[in-house]
Amino acid sequence: MASDENRPGEPPRRPRIRLDQPRAPRRKLLPEYDPEAFGRISERIARFLGTGRFIVWMTVIIIAWVAWNIFGPKDLRFDEYPFIFLTLMLSLQASYAAPLILLAQNRQDDRDRVNLEQDRKQNERSIADTEYLSREVASLRIGLGEVATRDWIRSELQDLLKELEERQRTAVFPADTEHGRDVDDR
Repeated sequence: MASDENRPGEPPRRPRIRLDQPRAPRRKLLPEYDPEAFGRISERIARFLGTGRFIVWMTVIIIAWVAWNIFGPKDLRFDEYPFIFLTLMLSLQASYAAPLILLAQNRQDDRDRVNLEQDRKQNERSIADTEYLSREVASLRIGLGEVATRDWIRSELQDLLKELEERQRTAVFPADTEHGRDVDDR
């Protein structure tokens, strides 16, 4: 008898959950949306709202709206003098524009924060590299203090050359030396 089957008189068992297979997707109550796509769209709208082109178009639309509702045919006017519908449309536009602009600013703040963190880490790496190189240069200088340099060798060779010339002179002309000089011979 299989282990998944129920015995007579027992309550029905739930089927075993298999851990090696993904669960079936559940139905969700709220619609799904991509927050990044929504954020990109809000940034585009906010960027457009901050341009001169938007202000020009908004001004043209408002002037046309007011002109039509003042000078247009009486039976075709849709918003009489106090322009209540225009006020409603402008406040609706403002009520959507403010959150979109704030969302775009928040996304920009997040990008700035990430960039700042990356810059800070890069600066820390640069400082660490600079400190390491400074220590290496200092150790090389200490090490070079014990190594014969070209100038030191040159000065030693010149001293030896002078000493050899002095010895050669005393060997060729021994009377010219102060100890063996014969003053009466001249």
